[in-house]
Amino acid sequence: MQQANLVVFVPHDLGQHLGCYGIDTVHSEHIDRLAAAGVRFSRSFCAAPQCSPSRATLFSGRYPHSNGVMGLTHGDFAWELNAKERHLAELLQDAGYYSVLTASGHEDQQQKHLARFDEILPGDYCDSRADAVVDFFKRWQDNEQPFFVEIEFFEPHRLPVGYGSAPDYENGVTVPPYILDEHSSREDFAEFQGAIRSLDQAVGRIMQGLEEAGLGENTLVVFTADHGIPFPRAKCSLYDPGLEVPLIFWQKGAEWMGGRIFDAMISNVDYVPTLLDLLGLSTPDNVQGRSFANLLRAEPYQPRTEIFAELTYHDYYDPRRCIRTERHKLILNFTAAPFFMDPSQSWRPKCVTVKPDRPAYAYHPSVELYDLETDPLEFTNLADYPGYADVRLDLLERLKMWMVDTRDPLLQGVPVSPMHRRAWAELSIS
Repeated sequence: MQQANLVVFVPHDLGQHLGCYGIDTVHSEHIDRLAAAGVRFSRSFCAAPQCSPSRATLFSGRYPHSNGVMGLTHGDFAWELNAKERHLAELLQDAGYYSVLTASGHEDQQQKHLARFDEILPGDYCDSRADAVVDFFKRWQDNEQPFFVEIEFFEPHRLPVGYGSAPDYENGVTVPPYILDEHSSREDFAEFQGAIRSLDQAVGRIMQGLEEAGLGENTLVVFTADHGIPFPRAKCSLYDPGLEVPLIFWQKGAEWMGGRIFDAMISNVDYVPTLLDLLGLSTPDNVQGRSFANLLRAEPYQPRTEIFAELTYHDYYDPRRCIRTERHKLILNFTAAPFFMDPSQSWRPKCVTVKPDRPAYAYHPSVELYDLETDPLEFTNLADYPGYADVRLDLLERLKMWMVDTRDPLLQGVPVSPMHRRAWAELSIS
């Protein structure tokens, strides 16, 4: 049988704000249908709550501080994958795949990233990118070479005024309980829901195009996102709403199909080894994730007991590391920066957190510890509670072991940013 094709959807900023994850005000019928036919992972997390570092992990199988992308890749932020890092597109090319990308991607410096692919499809927003993918399927329907298509959608990141989707109030609006439910937040979430609706329609068109081209019988489809939703206490934070991402697998004829739901904890550092495993390909030795393909195959599988995540740079230097277990979350903050980075996508923020109640005057404590069973919203910091002293010590030890094993540069001090290096170079020639 011909080697299976691979299609990976990675929209911006989606989190788990979908019907199949319990958000009944959102129009996500096509994505929900994909989950109903395939498999859905209910507790899927990213390794970083921001765009470039998370995507770099997703496609390298290595944590951001290991693969080099500790901040955003575009413009003057200029972080990039280490020279020896292997992107999934390159690994699949080595196995005979034709690799395709929609638009620019966001996990490396643009020109370097584009060079990793055999073809770059045109398009700006989800409609035109969907058209380009469907056209590619039509061109490829009689080609026996397997393909890999990385579908990067800008949506549901909100678009500039005049380009975005209409706000979606049709089924009401879902404001999560960590955001004050008021007029401005409902307006913000309606805009978000409208962008999700546009994204969902593009996903439906692509899946229809895959079937019409006769490629659905031999294609593994993965639907995920880069990080959590773009609101305070979510994106750019290490709380669960910043780390939760959808994860749906679909492949016609696979024994694991049929709308199954897995509740094992999954990290997106595990995607590369899992996909290579499912495609029958070997995984490089330096990959830090581990395959969960046996979970799909109903073969022996040892679930993760912990998830690690990080943030180093985004809008500014704000280094944080965390460990999440079945019951607890410990966050270690390395600076007394503001309590959260504001990920608002409007000129004037429309959402305000419930906790802290005065966010403009709140800053990181050094250690945060939450009991996720009794406090799923991560509101009550138990780091200094005597009854949790043993839990705190255990999680700190496990977090330190991970940082040592993965050679986290934070252990040596402040990682120097690309802009710092450029500024130093300017001084050196003055």
